[in-house]
Amino acid sequence: MVIAAYNAMPYLTRCIDSVAEQSIGRESLEIIVVNDGSTDGTAKELDRLSGVYPDLLHVLHQENSGGPSAPRNAGLDRARGKFVFFLDADDHLGPEALERMVAMAEANGTDIVLGKMVGVGGRSAPTSMFRRNQPRTDVFSSRVYWTLNPMKLFRRELLERHRLRFPTDLAIGEDQLFVGAAYLHASGISVVSDYDCLFWVHREDAGNITQRIRSSEPRLRFLPRVVDMILENVPPGPGRDHLAHRHLTIEVEQLVSEQLRFEDRETQQKTLRRLAETIEPLWHDGMNDRLSAMARLRLHLVRHHMLDELLELVAFEAELAHRKVATAVLVEDGRAYARYPFLRDPARAIPDTCYDVTAQLGVRHQVYRAELRGSTLHLAGHGYVHRVETQDVTTDLVLRERESGTGYRLPVAHTSTPGLGSDEDQGRFTYDLAGFEATVDISTAANGRPLADGLWDISLAIGAQSLTREVRIGSKRAADVSGKATTAAVGTAEGVRAVTLYTTKPHGNFTLDIGENKHELLPHLGMGDDVRWAEDAPTELEFSGRCTLAELPDGALVVALENGEGATAEFPVHRSSGTSAFTVRVLVAELPLGVWRGQLRLGRWVLPLPELSEDLGPAKWRRRGLPWYAKPAADSQGGFALQVAKTSLVKAVTRRLR
Repeated sequence: MVIAAYNAMPYLTRCIDSVAEQSIGRESLEIIVVNDGSTDGTAKELDRLSGVYPDLLHVLHQENSGGPSAPRNAGLDRARGKFVFFLDADDHLGPEALERMVAMAEANGTDIVLGKMVGVGGRSAPTSMFRRNQPRTDVFSSRVYWTLNPMKLFRRELLERHRLRFPTDLAIGEDQLFVGAAYLHASGISVVSDYDCLFWVHREDAGNITQRIRSSEPRLRFLPRVVDMILENVPPGPGRDHLAHRHLTIEVEQLVSEQLRFEDRETQQKTLRRLAETIEPLWHDGMNDRLSAMARLRLHLVRHHMLDELLELVAFEAELAHRKVATAVLVEDGRAYARYPFLRDPARAIPDTCYDVTAQLGVRHQVYRAELRGSTLHLAGHGYVHRVETQDVTTDLVLRERESGTGYRLPVAHTSTPGLGSDEDQGRFTYDLAGFEATVDISTAANGRPLADGLWDISLAIGAQSLTREVRIGSKRAADVSGKATTAAVGTAEGVRAVTLYTTKPHGNFTLDIGENKHELLPHLGMGDDVRWAEDAPTELEFSGRCTLAELPDGALVVALENGEGATAEFPVHRSSGTSAFTVRVLVAELPLGVWRGQLRLGRWVLPLPELSEDLGPAKWRRRGLPWYAKPAADSQGGFALQVAKTSLVKAVTRRLR
């Protein structure tokens, strides 16, 4: 553990205590703190803590170097552990942070581990790379490059092999050159997202270094070196563009909004020229698809040295952030253009691509109803494209089979939604015709034909003012709309089909499973072992069972019997109202002679009937004046077997004479 400390009180104590108390154990730790010429009580507190942790804490005192690079390098030179973690003296760790991060590195053979960061005191921490655990990734196929601070776990052998150290001639950005190079050379990167590892503290005295910078010069000193690092190590293509994306957005925006606007006119002009020259190797037309419209516009103004327009855009962004109201859009020919400054201004001639927000527009949707009734799925809810008011609405429902990509658009009824959207953007936009109601009959949904077996994802093609955005629905549901899988047996002209309406994991969107791709029907049927003669009808054999299917065609679920001689009989199941329990009675007195075997049948799905108990006595009745009986029959296979026969008159008389 390497900690660079400069005027770090009162944060330093908690920082070091959080390391000393790590669950990984002190025997696995060394803490190296470099006091970089502090003038507050940092040196005194470090000496005190050395007495508290004499075998754990190693303190180095040096003259102030002007930045964190020299003390970090001094600590790294002194480190002897397999891994090294750089921690700022005003931050602290979660109790299990190092144990979890080291375990992740060892299990996956990775050189760098990022632990989830949490902002404290109003400090904003990066989040995009911490949405899920990533046991092994790299800098090109993840968002790790969007956090270039050094508060990470590094395999020390990686740093020594490539002689990586923090540059000491930079006021800021030194961490980007160190971490960026480490990322590029690393044999795998891990991300721990399910535990709060690092608490990133906002200092009340605004002592965090990057918060003190008001001149663009420090940023213009490190940014060209970062660009060179990328150009030298990453060939042109998607990988380079992935890294460039970060710098063309974050660094350019920060320099313009946090430094450039505070400088005098002459310095602003020089800064703009230098910035344009620095970013030119990273930018090309193909980058537009990666960038937001605001970033495209900002870069256009930078690249064309349009200083006045750039400063006006900065003021516009600041006002936008203050008002928290989204910018209106111009919708034309299926595209949406944000009404940012200078849109369609002939004097500036800025391309429309700098304003195109079509792909960025958010979609709002909610489902109020989603249920199967017979062969029909009923859906209702609302959907609209943020900032596009509901005029000339053309919304449709879309079913798309996941594997084949086959899709069908189905019409919906557009319903009124007065007041919708009034709770956002201070009510600036109205969406009073965003509702929809749809019925999907699986027997006709495929252009008049039945839907084929498959997983049919349900989407809404939300259309208004010539613009259409397609979105999966179900993740936002009314409280009384269940996301639990509902399986039904549906009667169609082709016979009984298994249909399940369910929500996907983890996103919670609705999908129709037709044909048991993920959800089997048979587990929804069951037979009880208790078979008896009905109390009110001693020649009726009574079965009990369960059926948890949401829908069932009338008369489709039956006990089906056959006697091996061509005779068959079916007896329908009757479900108790409001429960999954059912009973079914076999009218034994109506069965012809033979040994009857059978099953519970629902279309092509069958369950064996339970074996009859030997304790089940015979049933007796008369048919056309002659005595008949039914009793359990021996079955070598151990299944249900019922013998139905006439009573032999000779045998009956003989028994009486005895």
